[in-house]
Amino acid sequence: MTLFWMFLGFLLLVLGGEFIVRASIAISLKFNISKVVIGMTVVAFATSLPELLVSLKAAVNGSSSIAINNVIGSNIANIGMVLGLTAIIGNIPVVKSFYRLDWPVMMFFSLLLYFFLYNDNLLSSFEGLILFTSLIIFLFFVIRYNAKDLSEADAIDENLNKTSGIKILIWTIFASFSLYYGAEWLVASAIDLAKSIGVSEAVISVSVIAIGTSIPELATSVIAIAKNEKGISIGNLIGSNIFNIGSVLGLTTIIKPILITDSNILERDIIWMLVFASLILILSIFPKKNNITKIKGFLLVVLYSIFILTTYIT
Repeated sequence: MTLFWMFLGFLLLVLGGEFIVRASIAISLKFNISKVVIGMTVVAFATSLPELLVSLKAAVNGSSSIAINNVIGSNIANIGMVLGLTAIIGNIPVVKSFYRLDWPVMMFFSLLLYFFLYNDNLLSSFEGLILFTSLIIFLFFVIRYNAKDLSEADAIDENLNKTSGIKILIWTIFASFSLYYGAEWLVASAIDLAKSIGVSEAVISVSVIAIGTSIPELATSVIAIAKNEKGISIGNLIGSNIFNIGSVLGLTTIIKPILITDSNILERDIIWMLVFASLILILSIFPKKNNITKIKGFLLVVLYSIFILTTYIT
């Protein structure tokens, strides 16, 4: 039954995330907000809600390992699993903004998170405020100076502007219940699963929960490649990693500080996150620049498999 409730929790989070995004876009279009602003703020925050609620629920319940490793594991999965599998299906181009903005900002947030945690094993409310404020500054800069390069704006369906108020209300109510109970059941079942198989909550959250919350990104990327759409890029996944740290952990710790109680999070998991973040720059340059080939994708998947294996062995 534990696996059933975990699966149901995942399903509700996916459905809730999808409908809250639709409702958010529809409302924003009705207020004539530009597609660029919608793509970088409304959609980005809405798609981070499932991870945010999982981390917040875990933090409030005292499961700090799930709260922090939900994000760390998701960031690793976005690069190792999602980008790797997508690249195996079809080569992924690397645009110039990756080098001058996307990757440096992701590394900044990743290293800042590591510094905050390494300093005292605590992510305080003040540090969460710094993370969230840094994200707002980053968004302002991107929207202000790089509006023409934002592929997220092209993916927004303007037909949602025709959505009736009643339908938006129904979407919002459904999404609210789905996100709430999805987070509730996922966290509870993850704790039960960890106890039943004799592993830590940190292991379950960095593997099972992280993979589950990365499924929507994987599905979107694979579908885009299958349709030969050029909008998919490393920047989309790196943007998700930036939001995971800046919004999910930032907002969670503003509400409830997170104390690290499992040493493996600092000694193993976050190190792996930094390794994958660094590796993506190397692979984008060598041996063939500006392209993540199938071989590179296979390498990422193999490395991700090694990471998952080591978490359970250790």
